[in-house]
Amino acid sequence: MKSKGLRWWVVGLVALAAVINYIDRQSMGVLWPDIAKDLYPDKTELERKDIYAIISVVFMFAYAFGQAIFGKIFDWIGTRLGFALSIGVWSIATALHAFAQGILSFSIFRGILGVAEAGNWPGAAKANAEWFPTKERALAQGIFNSGAAIGGIISIPLIAFLTIYFSWQMIFVVVGLIGLLWLIPWMVIVKSPPKTHPWLSESEKEYILTGQKNQDLDGDGEFDEGYNPSTGELLQHKQSWGVIIASAAIDPIWWLFVVWIPIYLYEVFGMNVKEIGLYGWVPYVGAMFGAWYGGLLAQNRMQKGWNVDRTRKFVITLGCLIMLPSLLAMADPTIVQNILNLNPFGEVSLPVTAVLLMAIILFGFQTAIGNVQTLPSDFFGGKTVGTLAGIAGMAAKFSAAGLVRFVPWLTADGNYSPAFIIGAGLALLAIASVWLLCGKIEPLRPKTQKAY
Repeated sequence: MKSKGLRWWVVGLVALAAVINYIDRQSMGVLWPDIAKDLYPDKTELERKDIYAIISVVFMFAYAFGQAIFGKIFDWIGTRLGFALSIGVWSIATALHAFAQGILSFSIFRGILGVAEAGNWPGAAKANAEWFPTKERALAQGIFNSGAAIGGIISIPLIAFLTIYFSWQMIFVVVGLIGLLWLIPWMVIVKSPPKTHPWLSESEKEYILTGQKNQDLDGDGEFDEGYNPSTGELLQHKQSWGVIIASAAIDPIWWLFVVWIPIYLYEVFGMNVKEIGLYGWVPYVGAMFGAWYGGLLAQNRMQKGWNVDRTRKFVITLGCLIMLPSLLAMADPTIVQNILNLNPFGEVSLPVTAVLLMAIILFGFQTAIGNVQTLPSDFFGGKTVGTLAGIAGMAAKFSAAGLVRFVPWLTADGNYSPAFIIGAGLALLAIASVWLLCGKIEPLRPKTQKAY
């Protein structure tokens, strides 16, 4: 049996895994007001926020180590089994949250969840390098990243809706089961890499493999050819550090909102779980469109004759510049609210203004991040993509964990402005790292040889 467009089925399943990934991780933030009242009735709001931050940081540190670990695992056992291991473990870990009794048990289960969920991103980078030609990678990465955004859109109202019928414990069980069901189509459809997949038509196989020029420099048809240095040699290239620092700079902006959107709405605007469900999904709509836009824009520029270097730098810079003014505006959203209230259709409330600004920020973030995440496959061969993506992801999660942990301290008086100003500085750092450290974005060779 031959299937037309099989690569799009593969990226669709990877995107669906990202949707499930975000439903699993967002459950904690949405349910936290109910969990905190149940488990910590005698604590103050600041103490509860601090406990939430500690548990979130445990998750993020585990996630950071998981990125490096799973980068190696995917390079070792391949995309098919790597995803099966990652999503199988994280689904079980999610269900185990139902048995948590306090900060220690929550931290253990969040830690397991973090390690396993981390596999999604180096796995996606490797699947992208394996299943797509260079010119389609930014679009494929954008489709995958839109899964994270769709997960954010779905998860907040979905979890809020489930609270009507289920306890917070049962919600974790239900959500965990969703991931286990995903394993069925994945194991059936993704039987092997493109070169040997029995369902892949010859025309699509040739299109994929011949379009991976930076992955098949000797022309033997293997996607994982090219420059595949050891980890030590990998880190001797300034381009690798450009990828790592860009990831470490831009990723905390995403996590600032992923972790704190529900708590921000609860603390600043006094929303309950159902009201959070009404507002909290809006920023992820911006993220979804940004993921698509960043991928389509990169593909369009390459079709117009731009090279990879010009395309990546343009799209990454544009995404960061979209984020910058909105992050600064979040420091005082009343200014933007006054501008919006000049419209003839009536006043816009401050919560609406805030979530619209968040949507713009996440639009810019997703415009940029898909192209940042393709950089490992732009520089190195397939056997190294997962490793560099994992190291960059680990650095990103360490920096994000630092920002998330300090949010309670930065916002002790209920003012989130310092956190948003830091985010604006990080957007500028991401631009600088791509332009100054990555140099010309093209396939690399050992330092004794010139790039192709």
